[in-house]
Amino acid sequence: MSVDEFSHTFAVSAPAARIHGHLSDPESYVGLSPLVVAVRDVRREGDAVSYVAVERFRLGPLHWDNLIRVTMTFPVPGRRIVSDVRSPGWVHLVATVDLERDGDTTRVTESVTVTCPWILRRFVIGQARSVQQARARELTRRMEASRTAA
Repeated sequence: MSVDEFSHTFAVSAPAARIHGHLSDPESYVGLSPLVVAVRDVRREGDAVSYVAVERFRLGPLHWDNLIRVTMTFPVPGRRIVSDVRSPGWVHLVATVDLERDGDTTRVTESVTVTCPWILRRFVIGQARSVQQARARELTRRMEASRTAA
């Protein structure tokens, strides 16, 4: 098994509480993560939220839906979210989002650890990094759009 770690930090012009609230809602990930087209089977158990996300991979007119199981926990309420993601093919991803107030913005750091079979490594890491960057852009867009609409 291959294990890789990477992180990305970016600033969002929104309070940490609003960002945390958005990221704590499984439905927010539809479109936030570019591959996620649906969320289902949401269950809240204590301080955890579990759900199934449907990732859609496209190749021309063909597509494949990958069902991933996600469990979100909140070890530092309002400041940290940990998503434990299990995907078919023995792919395991843990994404930790830390929120830190920085003047008029919130600094968002997403750290990712991916474990997968070595034969899938290049594809999985490429997708995970691409999704991480897209998610940062979309989160920034959503938070700033809702700020100007208010």
